[in-house]
Amino acid sequence: MRVDMDWVRRAFGAQGTPLAPFSPAGRHAVVAAILREGLDGAEVLLIRRAEDERDPWSGHMALPGGYGEARDADLVETAVREVGEEVGLDLARSSQLLGRLPETRAVSQARPLDFGIFPLVFALEAAALPTPNPLEVQQIVWASIDHLLSPSAHGSYEYLSSAERHVLPAFDVNGQTVWGLTYRILRDLLGVLAAPADADLPNA
Repeated sequence: MRVDMDWVRRAFGAQGTPLAPFSPAGRHAVVAAILREGLDGAEVLLIRRAEDERDPWSGHMALPGGYGEARDADLVETAVREVGEEVGLDLARSSQLLGRLPETRAVSQARPLDFGIFPLVFALEAAALPTPNPLEVQQIVWASIDHLLSPSAHGSYEYLSSAERHVLPAFDVNGQTVWGLTYRILRDLLGVLAAPADADLPNA
């Protein structure tokens, strides 16, 4: 199975629900699933977060994004601002907004946090190239959608929280482990792009 950007656009177009401007009340964050056409079909942009002792997700693999601010008119404006700061892409000029994935809750040390994460999906123009901000991003990785759908991408991640052992499903992407919030969002993305294959993806 090959998922290209035509497939991606058709999949989100088939949802049939236009994305109206929306700004949630209270503390929240927005992440961007940015897709482009790669050599092996559609691929999604991931970042490795910079090491920062103040950041509970320091060094983790993630989607670009960040907290909403009072000055942001809606979720899209938050995504445009945060993506520009982190990877230097101007989504307002170089991408097409395709849709929104389900809201999910942030979790730290196995405890849910009191704010929601809103994932937006964008199609990137081929000419636009990300440039990581070293203060926020260590590395940029493009993950093939076909790879994420394949059994070879499935793995697990183990960590200790309050002396309790947790083993969670994860993706392996070019030797990087993608787990937790980002795993859950990618799983929702893959569910839109390949509903039959979604049954083979383990739950987070």
